[in-house]
Amino acid sequence: MRPSFAQKLLCAISLTTAALGVCAQGFPSRPITIIAPFAAGGSADGIARIVARELQQTLGQSVVVDNRPGAGGATGLIVVANTKPDGYTIGMGAAGAIVIGPHLPDAPPLNPEKQLQPLAKLADIPLVLVSGANSGYGNLQALLNAAKTTEVPVGNAGQYTAHHLSAELLASTTKTKLPAIPYRGSAPAVTDVIGGQVPLAMVDLTSVAGQLKAGTVRALGVTSAKRSKLAPEIPSISEAVPGYAAPGWLGMFAPKGVPADVSDKLAKSIQTVLEKPEVQAQILNLAAEPAYLGPKPFTAFIDAESRRWATVIAGLPKQPQK
Repeated sequence: MRPSFAQKLLCAISLTTAALGVCAQGFPSRPITIIAPFAAGGSADGIARIVARELQQTLGQSVVVDNRPGAGGATGLIVVANTKPDGYTIGMGAAGAIVIGPHLPDAPPLNPEKQLQPLAKLADIPLVLVSGANSGYGNLQALLNAAKTTEVPVGNAGQYTAHHLSAELLASTTKTKLPAIPYRGSAPAVTDVIGGQVPLAMVDLTSVAGQLKAGTVRALGVTSAKRSKLAPEIPSISEAVPGYAAPGWLGMFAPKGVPADVSDKLAKSIQTVLEKPEVQAQILNLAAEPAYLGPKPFTAFIDAESRRWATVIAGLPKQPQK
């Protein structure tokens, strides 16, 4: 008696499932590439190399970092999104490319929700609101009181960066007037704060560490929900504005469609790496804070972040770069 079409189909499905299981059990059988969509030498690149080195030991295969900077971190992620979803090419992503870029008027051709699969949140990058030593704003509450009725410009590292939008979120949350002054990076914004050309700036913590120590600028608050481990003496903005939180962050992603067993193995291996005290210490040394989330909570975090920044971006006027 010949097998029916349904029996043949069931047999084919069983064989395919078995083959996929064997492939997943044998993963990885060759080197893995981590696409780092940032230039070599920065904190994000350093974290990618730490994770690569530790994954190599955990997975027993070579793990290499390939730097693909451009388009605010989107260029490298576009490469990841268009690779074969077999787990051998994964990539780092930051808030800008994942939850901000898709909502911009000139958004890069990347749809993170449809093209990328979250594996793990790795770290937070603290941002800090600073004022000039002679600005008259010695603390956050003094600034907010003044900005209720008077415009107080805030320099940032560039239009639509996390720095820019963190200040915009503060303004919308507190109903204050904090018009944005975009610069080409944190350093020139800090220079103008010191010189008195602009009273405030939202910058990354590392770019202003020396000036804070010298007293040429004052830290009014960090954007993370709690005080930063890197500078615990600086209050978080949330201490004066309950519920406020807008840190920069980094995560690891795979192309959409990676087999479940493979993505699970990658995610669990990354978790093992991030749980090591020595790895956490190395990340802190790069001016970032370990902030692990697994695939499901990271996905929920991304969804919430995307909705929030979409709302903030929708009402923003365009500003020229300085």
